[in-house]
Amino acid sequence: MMISWERSINIKSQQEIEIMREAGRINAEALSAAVSLIAPGVTTAELNAAFEAVHQRYGVYSPFKNYPGPYPYPASICTSVNDELVHGIPGDRQLVEGDLVSIDCGTVYQGFVGDMAVTVGVGQINPQSERLIKVTEQALKIAIEKMVPDNTTGDIGHAVQSYVEGQGFHVTRMYTGHGVGRAMHEGPQVPNYGKPGRGIRLREGMTIALEPMVLVGTPDTVVKADQWTVASADGSLTAHFEHTVAITANGPLILTQMGEN
Repeated sequence: MMISWERSINIKSQQEIEIMREAGRINAEALSAAVSLIAPGVTTAELNAAFEAVHQRYGVYSPFKNYPGPYPYPASICTSVNDELVHGIPGDRQLVEGDLVSIDCGTVYQGFVGDMAVTVGVGQINPQSERLIKVTEQALKIAIEKMVPDNTTGDIGHAVQSYVEGQGFHVTRMYTGHGVGRAMHEGPQVPNYGKPGRGIRLREGMTIALEPMVLVGTPDTVVKADQWTVASADGSLTAHFEHTVAITANGPLILTQMGEN
């Protein structure tokens, strides 16, 4: 499985950031429609359909669908369940009480991408699952706090890694956050591990999709037989949260959330 990268780092104007903010708002609305359906017995294909229905209302589309890889990605969202970390393909799988489902999704509006992900429990979940979700979401908040000029990508990765590993969990070494803009994957790559002061220096106008990907038992992953779905190597639970964030003179600006920031 290959991810297509536009390696250049593209600084966005204020006008472009506002367009990305609208892409992110629509994306969050579509994601909310999918999340609202999550319940035992619902299929992951139904979550994809709910997301696409919002896109159809706005006349926008997902950068995920037909994304190049071992074969064109066939859906508008990724639905990864339990041990599946990222890139799970929606289909006829029915969610079961106690599952964890991660939805990763994107929206293209006026040529710019909003990219985000959440992990949600299905019905009642066990305490370890609840804690995994909370730790992963907190790791994203910690990453966002580091999105200020003159910090580095290593500062972000170190903060995420230190927190997650301090909670007894693991961060993936194989998959990273990334710049986002006219392309879904732009520079810089932003790993969820690193050393302070290392990596690319952050500048005002950068827009980055930060995405802590956390595993219970191991940092190692495998790709399943469908050639897209990435799962934990030991079958343990995983979680994934993501926001697209702009670096501004007034601090980090989350571009993928409902309403005003």
